[in-house]
Amino acid sequence: MGTTPDFPTLTIVGHPLVQHKLRLLRDRETPTKIFKELVDEIAMLMAYEATAGLSLEEAPVETPLERTVGYRVSGKKLTLVPILRAGLGMVEGVLRLVPSARVGHIGLYRDHDTLEPVDYYFKVPGDAAERDFFLLDPMLATGGSAASAVASLKRAGATRIRFLCLVAAPEGVRRLAAAHRDVQVYCASLDRGLNPQGYILPGLGDAGDRLFGTR
Repeated sequence: MGTTPDFPTLTIVGHPLVQHKLRLLRDRETPTKIFKELVDEIAMLMAYEATAGLSLEEAPVETPLERTVGYRVSGKKLTLVPILRAGLGMVEGVLRLVPSARVGHIGLYRDHDTLEPVDYYFKVPGDAAERDFFLLDPMLATGGSAASAVASLKRAGATRIRFLCLVAAPEGVRRLAAAHRDVQVYCASLDRGLNPQGYILPGLGDAGDRLFGTR
């Protein structure tokens, strides 16, 4: 993993397998089926890195030979919150790594004229203050949807939030950091920037359309 002084809230997951799969994900010729599989696999690999900071507590265990002390993740179960709809593509990959995680949902879409987020759905466990949250979205573009989603989680009581995406634009990282300095962002690549329509360059296109075959 790597960080940079210019983006103190950003962690870039530079694992060779992540970078290899990201190149395939960017390819305009990658079909929907393979695109879905790649998003799933990259999400799982990134979650492995992002969970490194979870707290542990001692827990006894009986091996076939004797009783010993092991460790388990402490506190309430991890909660995954995909930003609909593209964030759904990352859920199963993380769940394979942490099958006991709960799953909430945040519905947001970006107004194509203003590029600002509009929210239409929010559902997370009621005991949010006791949980670690992973907010999932393949793209961190303008940062508006991410900042709005984090604000919604905080209003529900969440205090420990990480944001997982595949590619990020500098504009989005800065905006999210300005609004929520306490939220660490994990991505596979910090891309060059945004085009006038708010798409990440070089990016990977519209992740939702490519995931669900609506391009």
